[in-house]
Amino acid sequence: MDTTQTESSTGDSSLLGLTQRQPPANMQAEQALLGALLTNNRAYERVSDFLTGAHFADAVNGRIYDAIARRIEAGQLADPVTLRGEFEHSGVLEPVGGMPYLARLLTAMVGIINAGDYGRVIHDAWVRRQLIEIGEDVVNNAFGARPELDGVDQIAAGEEALFRLATDKGQDGGFTSFDRALADALDVAEKAFHRTGDVVGLTTGLRDLDKKTGGMHPSDLLILAGRPAMGKTALATKIAFSAAHALMREARDAAPGTQPKGSVAIFSLEMSAEQLATRILSEQASVSGERIRRGEIGQKEFDRFVHVTRELAQLPLHIDDTPAISLSAMRTRCRRLARTKGLSLVVVDYLQLMRPSVGTRPESRVLEISMITQGLKAIAKELSVPVIALSQLSRQVESREDKRPMLSDLRESGSIEQDADAVMFVYRDQYYLQQRQPKETAFDSTEKYQTALEDWQRKMDLAHNRAELILEKQRHGPTGTVHLFFEGEFTRFGDLDLVHEAGYPPS
Repeated sequence: MDTTQTESSTGDSSLLGLTQRQPPANMQAEQALLGALLTNNRAYERVSDFLTGAHFADAVNGRIYDAIARRIEAGQLADPVTLRGEFEHSGVLEPVGGMPYLARLLTAMVGIINAGDYGRVIHDAWVRRQLIEIGEDVVNNAFGARPELDGVDQIAAGEEALFRLATDKGQDGGFTSFDRALADALDVAEKAFHRTGDVVGLTTGLRDLDKKTGGMHPSDLLILAGRPAMGKTALATKIAFSAAHALMREARDAAPGTQPKGSVAIFSLEMSAEQLATRILSEQASVSGERIRRGEIGQKEFDRFVHVTRELAQLPLHIDDTPAISLSAMRTRCRRLARTKGLSLVVVDYLQLMRPSVGTRPESRVLEISMITQGLKAIAKELSVPVIALSQLSRQVESREDKRPMLSDLRESGSIEQDADAVMFVYRDQYYLQQRQPKETAFDSTEKYQTALEDWQRKMDLAHNRAELILEKQRHGPTGTVHLFFEGEFTRFGDLDLVHEAGYPPS
């Protein structure tokens, strides 16, 4: 006997058995719930938050449920008498024998107390049917039903379908009573009252920025924008590192050996994980990243690397360097990390390199970016974490005398500034001044050249190792400019102590 043929036949029969299974459904529960609704419309209150007609396995039962729901929500009575005219006119009940079917539903009724349980049984069967459909789609796509999707895109499509099912509004949501909202607000205020300093949310590691914002708050979308070479990635890395360090310190303060309750996720679409790690290592070890890449380091510096690496390795920091990651894939990975390690901050570098969810085809680039920013805001709200998204600026900045960015400079802005809770711009005057160094050939006398050179040098001295973080929009607080220290050799940002530089005593 041909064993290959036997195995094939066995496999085929096994698959055939799977396809012959009946989809999950509970007709008795559907009929019992409808009978309860027709008898006592108050039963609707127990299922209306999560159940719709689409959740019923029997299409006729689903249409009956929707008809009952429409009348109840309109403040009208829904029973066999009031619904008779609608059902006879629409012919909804013809497949099940007409109006006598309603009489059978009344005999199958359950008490109002049990209505919620029956509704959940119906909804659970619907969820299981959706899972079967998603599984079938995954199998069919893998066999080539959608040849335009490669394997990775098919994974993302499956994850997106599961995400939509998991976050179906029929399962949770709804109104929050005002007393519950007030209690939550009081809880936040109490935590802020007991904290020392100005930071209520997650720290950015930058004192003056924390003073203006109170730290990074859950559900907030923060846009960090700037022209190339301004230091967006360096600043975002500094904030991510500081947040991870704060989470680790909080865990250690609670009890030695305690694992942090949250973590920081960096989606680096432009730089590899190794390049980003090298940048953090350079900053913390105070060794130029350029020298690290060329191997121009001594034994002492290498020993310092090893020491710093051991400390950094314990940080709850996770890097995903998937290029052109889709919004749906990012959302799924954030949810997975939140479930396994906890999640406290998401950093995206940068949003113009992202793709919208698999299966969507925006009509324009502006609409595509709008979909991405709306999706990032949705991630922030769903997971209750701050999301920092880096963004490029348009070239129109370069055409102005004052190069400081404005909200209108956001590239493909669309809804970026609308969706964001805060918009910050990184600006370094030193970068532009370097390009304006006077050339002797441009002056008709040596004296004029020397005067221009001295003026340029004076401006360079004032701008040396300085950066501005322009807080152009903040939904929950003041705007303004935060002056920062920037050390270009190590691409390192820090606090700038202007008070001490001005000759004042420390506060």
